[in-house]
Amino acid sequence: MQNNKTIAVCTLGCKVNQYDTDAVLTQFREAGYSVVDFDQKADVYLINTCTVTNVGDRKSRQMIRRARRINPDGKVVVMGCLAQASPEEVIQIEGVSLVVGTHQRSELLELVESLPDGTSEPISTVVDDIFAVDEFEELPVSTFEGRTRATLKIQDGCNQFCSYCRVPFARGKPRSRRIESVVEQAAQIAAQGYPEIVLTGVHLGAYGLDLEPKLHLSDVVEALTEVEGLTRIRISSIDPHEITPRLLELVAAEEKVCRHLHIPLQSGCDTVLERMRRRYTTAEYRRIVEEAREQISDLAITTDIIVGFPGETDAEFAETMQFVEEMAFSRLHVFRYSRRTGTPAARFPNQIPATVKEERSHSLISLGEKLAEQFHQAYVGKKLEVLVEQVEGGHGVGLTDNYIRVEFASASDSLVGKTVQILGKAASAKGIFGRLV
Repeated sequence: MQNNKTIAVCTLGCKVNQYDTDAVLTQFREAGYSVVDFDQKADVYLINTCTVTNVGDRKSRQMIRRARRINPDGKVVVMGCLAQASPEEVIQIEGVSLVVGTHQRSELLELVESLPDGTSEPISTVVDDIFAVDEFEELPVSTFEGRTRATLKIQDGCNQFCSYCRVPFARGKPRSRRIESVVEQAAQIAAQGYPEIVLTGVHLGAYGLDLEPKLHLSDVVEALTEVEGLTRIRISSIDPHEITPRLLELVAAEEKVCRHLHIPLQSGCDTVLERMRRRYTTAEYRRIVEEAREQISDLAITTDIIVGFPGETDAEFAETMQFVEEMAFSRLHVFRYSRRTGTPAARFPNQIPATVKEERSHSLISLGEKLAEQFHQAYVGKKLEVLVEQVEGGHGVGLTDNYIRVEFASASDSLVGKTVQILGKAASAKGIFGRLV
């Protein structure tokens, strides 16, 4: 189908959101729309929102207003987590044409096409009761951002209800994609030439528990190892208490499964973890990390930490610093606690001042950089298998399966999407610089 219409997109937040955006773009591309840069004039502007932090909310509102400034006659479509959790707030923003939550995205093209041209009134709203949704919404994707790695969403929803988090209210209860559907799309992705798939979900470790018969994440990982043409399977994030012996066996034994586990910690202090309503202790976390490292050589373990959680004392933060150093993570993602209306933690006493959160964030980031450099230093003088992601000006950049960013010179464009051997020459917190072997 040919038409001259254009769509511009802005995706905020996580890999799940990026997958949802790619799925919606698949619909529009098939209808003949061209995708243009967000700063260009377009017929449709799609903002896929995030509501994990106040920053996510603010950026979402900013992008909605920017779209209206660029083309006052364009249709501004707001979908995603902020749209689901606070539709009444989104409706109040001038210029919004359509609000869609985190369900019924498969109907988005039809909804947009039914909007009147040249006006944003009346605002159309399609926001279901997300807790009434029981089935995983199949949203196939034909084209992904980037040329070497595809995100494959296999799960949605979360019922953890951590005390600081709005995600369950934006995504609903856990819902898993049928394993046959996962394998089918993985085969299509591999056939398109993507060598790596990143398995993602809102609560990935809950995969399969809602299916009949019940499955586990390890079942889908094992099934994907049989997909021809697929060389890497990366697990995006999994909570410590959901890492099973079988999953560790697969990471250790299957060459296709990346030796990289992202295991969110959030705090290295048990009293803070309890207030956060996390479902593990530091002792349990330590046991899982030790078991994983014992079984899997060259394993990279990355994590998330929240600093400045309500009531976090200097002593509790010091416990986190010590625990993080002992765990020797290869990379840290540090977040300052964001007070989210409607969550229990927003009502907790002893909210931490912004200046204290900033200081603690800087301290933890500095520690993370030290640990990252130590991890990378161990690979200087070794040969690394690197999947090349981009080449610019003869300078190549790629990732090892255990999530080390590698840069090298004397690269040609033909190497993008290929695996090459690099000899590590120097290490930093950012990664390794080496040369082609």
